[in-house]
Amino acid sequence: MTFDQIAWLPLCAGLTAAGLLIGFLTLRRRGAGAGLRVAAWSLIPLAAYLTGALPAVWQAGTAVVGFVTGLVFSPTVWAGVGVAALSALLFLVSGVLRRRRGGAARAERPAKQAVPGAAPAGAPGATPSIAPTVPNRRPLPPKSAAPADDDLSDIEEILKRRGIS
Repeated sequence: MTFDQIAWLPLCAGLTAAGLLIGFLTLRRRGAGAGLRVAAWSLIPLAAYLTGALPAVWQAGTAVVGFVTGLVFSPTVWAGVGVAALSALLFLVSGVLRRRRGGAARAERPAKQAVPGAAPAGAPGATPSIAPTVPNRRPLPPKSAAPADDDLSDIEEILKRRGIS
């Protein structure tokens, strides 16, 4: 069906009239806000006809419908969707693998750079030097001179041991 085969004025006027009737009923049942909103929506078809925007709306609608039907019913498009999904899956897997391998490589890098002029880690007779790691902890605040309640001091001590303050 083409744009010229449809009698647009009766169709738009009928949609507007039906919408205004529903808006009036909504006004009585749900109040002025809801009724006015339905009336506003119902005036859009008549406004589109009177401003000449209806052919553009028709073209946009047919383009969207054509695109969607071409997407749904085309095996080539579904093959493209499958390839895109495979690509996304490969990106995710490669990220996980890089994270696993990256952690081991990061642990080796500081050891190699720790001793300048040392033999490479893979060389025969080379002893790998691994610097001891010190956890990053904030210094504990000094203890107050007056001890608090025994129950609270035990809880505070446990929290400080866990690094919670």
